[in-house]
Amino acid sequence: MSGHGGKSSVLKVALNLTAACIISGLIIAIAYAITNPTADIQREKMKDLAMRSLAPTADKFEEVAGKTGWFAVIKDGKTIAYEIPSESKGYGGAIKMIVAVGIDGKVSGYTILSANETPGLGDNANKAFFKERFVGKTLANLEDKDGNPLVEKVPSQDHVQALTGATITSKAVIRAVAEATKLADEFIKSGK
Repeated sequence: MSGHGGKSSVLKVALNLTAACIISGLIIAIAYAITNPTADIQREKMKDLAMRSLAPTADKFEEVAGKTGWFAVIKDGKTIAYEIPSESKGYGGAIKMIVAVGIDGKVSGYTILSANETPGLGDNANKAFFKERFVGKTLANLEDKDGNPLVEKVPSQDHVQALTGATITSKAVIRAVAEATKLADEFIKSGK
């Protein structure tokens, strides 16, 4: 008799675990369904704030036809810059950002939307003192003829000085800004 009781006990445990998994899954699905729309709204607000921070004097932002995530920065009825999404692999993974490039091909700024860089080192890439190093730079100031990020170890007027202790992050940000600048240059030269 003890043999049947053991099988029954194992079956009960298995059924209880299955029920617990199903209930837990339903709770997670319901929580996701409730919170995801709010998270999407927050992400859009953060993106809008990021765009506005890169072009505070803009009258409006218009989506660029045929370019996913691109926006033309409009002031007094004229396009003055483009805001372009860009991404590069940093020390802690993907660094996702928006880069603003003027119609003259010069970087006017960037903002990091998401990154997982080392606190106190790589996360400084989203601070004003590092961002300012990019303003006014062109593609020639950001990468060499082979497309490698140009990083200065000491202050320079030509290239971007790396963050101390965060060369990988510095190169990743330069790479992302250079890619957006290159795309902007090609788009502007095409006259579209």
